[in-house]
Amino acid sequence: MARLGGLARLDGVAQAELVARGELSAAELLEACAERIDALNPLLNAIPALDLERARAVRPAAGPFSGVPFLVKDVTPYPGLRWSIGSRLFAANVAPQGTPYSTRLDEAGLVTVGKSATSEFGLLGSTETLLDGVTHNPWDLSVSASGSSGGSAAAVAAGLVPLAHASDGGGSVRIPASVCGLFGFKPSRGRCVPASLDTSDFGALVSEHCISRSVRDSALLLSLTEARDAGLPPVGYVREPISRRLRIGTWTRTMVGEEPEPAVRRAYDEAVALCVSLGHDVEPVAPSALDGPALGDAFFLVAGAAVAGAVGMMGQLRGRPVERRELEPFSWALAEEFQRRGPGALAGARAQFAASAERYLAAVARYDVVLTPTLATVPWRLGHLSPVLPREELLRRTAHAVGYTPIHNIAGCPAMSVPLHWSDEGLPIGIHFAAAPGAETLLLGLAYQLEAARPWHHRWAPYSYPRLFDA
Repeated sequence: MARLGGLARLDGVAQAELVARGELSAAELLEACAERIDALNPLLNAIPALDLERARAVRPAAGPFSGVPFLVKDVTPYPGLRWSIGSRLFAANVAPQGTPYSTRLDEAGLVTVGKSATSEFGLLGSTETLLDGVTHNPWDLSVSASGSSGGSAAAVAAGLVPLAHASDGGGSVRIPASVCGLFGFKPSRGRCVPASLDTSDFGALVSEHCISRSVRDSALLLSLTEARDAGLPPVGYVREPISRRLRIGTWTRTMVGEEPEPAVRRAYDEAVALCVSLGHDVEPVAPSALDGPALGDAFFLVAGAAVAGAVGMMGQLRGRPVERRELEPFSWALAEEFQRRGPGALAGARAQFAASAERYLAAVARYDVVLTPTLATVPWRLGHLSPVLPREELLRRTAHAVGYTPIHNIAGCPAMSVPLHWSDEGLPIGIHFAAAPGAETLLLGLAYQLEAARPWHHRWAPYSYPRLFDA
């Protein structure tokens, strides 16, 4: 197996090419992946549900990713695997059937080996749950891999798999990518085929995609999961850097009116200079006039409605009410707050979303791309966003750190976090780029250009398989 150790350094496209050329078999890719998971997952706790026997029995489809090992985030159903949504309430749940999205993953040739860790219901920005425990960041084991796609980010950053499914309702692809030194792309609303049957207001904010080490893995997977009737300009497989000058608007103030920490500001300044050096017109602008506190209140109100709906459904199915002890304190508090205010409050939240999206899109209409930090803070310590902390404190801490990403879910825009900077302490700091709804081609073209100008593939976390193997 020693000769397969170097596979961890290859992205998904490169691994699939080895299989296509007959240099390795899909079975060898899978066994190498199993060795990496066995070596590091007990330390990182990125994959709480693993089914290698099922994966070994699968004959991969002859798609572009044929034979490449893959993880699906445990908020999303995949047939025959656990579907806990990160909650003790659903710990015994197994997805009985697939979705259009899981079908596309299979048709791509990906081999799903298990489920990646998530915060409960995908709500918190740290993947540390009362069901599965803490997921550690491979860059520093005392630091959070963030969330809610923290398991996918930790697994990719450690080299366990080359790319992994992730979903994003307010930053849950982009934020874990930022703190784990990876590429995280959120497509436009409605771009991809459905991954669930969720019709809630919160579900409408969620985009499905992946966290990857390379831009091309992300671009290829998007082409394979793209909805053909999305009502958006088709994307296909974007393969090349953008060749035209872009007009880029930039700002640093968060939705609650705060400036980022000094290390984040330095990363932002470097990114601005890089874009200027690439020939783009970069213009500082005032951020759109959003009511951050009201928008945050609306966001967590619809989240509470989604939790209350799941709790009510489970109570009906089993014939007895769900008890407080079956949920994490934060999730229970969100559901309680929604029930206190009543379903009528959802109309106000929807109005807040619509007005905020209109203001944001009007403010950035002159620009091809908007550049900001991904987060206002450096990666935080484990426990900082623990689900057992009081609701108001968690909302305050979240608003302080997560001040750039949620508006793009609300406005339906594509957006990405690009790993362009590392702090003096060696922690990744992602830079955020967003475009108008439907402009994935432009954004991916810029991503290729940034990847070529400031490569990150050689950077591996201290607790990653390549660093372990090299040692």
